[in-house]
Amino acid sequence: MKDFSSVADSGNRMHRRFCPECGTPLFSEAEARPHLIFVRAGTFDDPNLANPAMTIWTSSAPSWACIDAALPRLERQPPPAA
Repeated sequence: MKDFSSVADSGNRMHRRFCPECGTPLFSEAEARPHLIFVRAGTFDDPNLANPAMTIWTSSAPSWACIDAALPRLERQPPPAA
């Protein structure tokens, strides 16, 4: 995997890992939360393996985005879990 590192709006350093051949995003992780690795749902062989729990960063969504009204929405990043 290749790694792209950047600083998020929160000030945390983020790592986004992707396929060096095709560029497909695979994983993301924040240095501030080393116990969490976010797997991109598009990488699953079974698309029904996981279901969305909420929609985040809605303030950045394009006007054409289809946002499920049945899911909780946050304009930005949710706070860390307790």
